[in-house]
Amino acid sequence: MRILEAVADSDRLALRPPGQARAKSGLSPTYPSRVEIDLAALAANVRWIKGRVGRRAAMMAVVKANAYGHGAPAVARAALQAGADMLAVANLAEAFELRACGIDAPILALSHAPPDRLLDAAAHDIAISVYDSTIAAQCIAAVNGSKGRLRAHVKVDTGMGRLGLMPPEAVGVCRLLRRATNINLEGIYTHFATADDDPVYMKEQLDTFKAVLRRLRGEGLRFKYVHAGNSAALLTCDEAHFNLVRPGILLYGLEPMPHSGGAEYLQPVMSWKTRVVQVKALPPDTPVGYGNAYRTRGEELIAVLPVGYADGLRRTPESWREVLIHGQRAPLVGRVSMEKITVNVSHIADVKVGDEAVLLGRQGAETISADEIAGWICSNNYEVVTTIAPRLPRDYLDG
Repeated sequence: MRILEAVADSDRLALRPPGQARAKSGLSPTYPSRVEIDLAALAANVRWIKGRVGRRAAMMAVVKANAYGHGAPAVARAALQAGADMLAVANLAEAFELRACGIDAPILALSHAPPDRLLDAAAHDIAISVYDSTIAAQCIAAVNGSKGRLRAHVKVDTGMGRLGLMPPEAVGVCRLLRRATNINLEGIYTHFATADDDPVYMKEQLDTFKAVLRRLRGEGLRFKYVHAGNSAALLTCDEAHFNLVRPGILLYGLEPMPHSGGAEYLQPVMSWKTRVVQVKALPPDTPVGYGNAYRTRGEELIAVLPVGYADGLRRTPESWREVLIHGQRAPLVGRVSMEKITVNVSHIADVKVGDEAVLLGRQGAETISADEIAGWICSNNYEVVTTIAPRLPRDYLDG
């Protein structure tokens, strides 16, 4: 299995060339922990999604927020190679990062684009989301009289209550953009608020969006791309596919909601691993960690792991509950520190310094999933993977 290592710095991810990759079981000389990204699993997920959608709809792979913590440049390349047609990011900074890495596929920035960077967006062939009339005017002014041509996707707020034009406004803004000579009005889209848990409300949003499309078609407006299908809608509502879908969490082998039909086929892409750095036997009633929040209940064998809340482990009010060592679950004891945790390994034989500990992923027959962790910390699987610190090295497993 070939490994590409990505080392995070303050501004970007620099990919280590394949010839300089470290061995699969190795650790960074400067970091005792690592995040493994299985690009073969990601590619398999892309192919499964494409098979689920069929040929009628193209795929826009959502790689915003550093590809949900997985590393945007490497993930974007792998997704495109597996069949994704284009990419979506949160903002222009993320889009420019991908362009700087040599990725030339179509990109849509889903959120705010500073007016003084719109010409740069046009120059780098990055599509802009137009979600109010002010942004529409800014786009027109930015490219007016220039040689650039700016691609635009109009975003309609059909009930999310965040970014987006209200339906009556959307029609007028589309008219305005259509008349602008240097604007390519390429797409129109909306976003569902409850595709994961309230199909009735999602259907109301879908009906509102379709009504906008009917009115625009009546005025002779056609779009290259019409899209609404996020991960949950992609699985639950074929009517929402239109001719472009926007999978996000599904790419990474995680389900957007319980029992949504992907678990049997999707492959989790991310694992998080570290090493035991000390093992010590403590007598009964010995305090462990800050605040003496935990005291041993008998003689206990405690292992210290070099990860903490600076790495993305939640400290409060709830945190990880267990890790895997020797394929068995070891409970966290004491408080999570900035870069250390302690786990009880009294029931696990022969634990020693250097043994691998898995915080997220599989070891032996046991698995700690992002969904299980989400239950522990009262959140969702999106937060689990996106908040693992960028400072941790990403090892990219390819093939």
